Amino acid sequence: MEILEEAKAFENAKMSNMSTSDRVSASREVKRLILGINEIYKETKDSKLMDLMKRLTAKKKKIEVRLKGRQ
Repeated sequence: MEILEEAKAFENAKMSNMSTSDRVSASREVKRLILGINEIYKETKDSKLMDLMKRLTAKKKKIEVRLKGRQ
């Protein structure tokens, strides 16, 4: 369950004062975490995992909006 610990650490990490390259790497990292949690979710169908994926996805969207800019 190492990936769950990484996901919780990422979720609690501060995202202010990040450079563009930090945002890109954070976006890739959260994508990796979401896909890993999804594999576990497919086997267990635990609703807590789904909630964690939703929170991580929301954080990922915020990072990507900052990267791409608002339209």
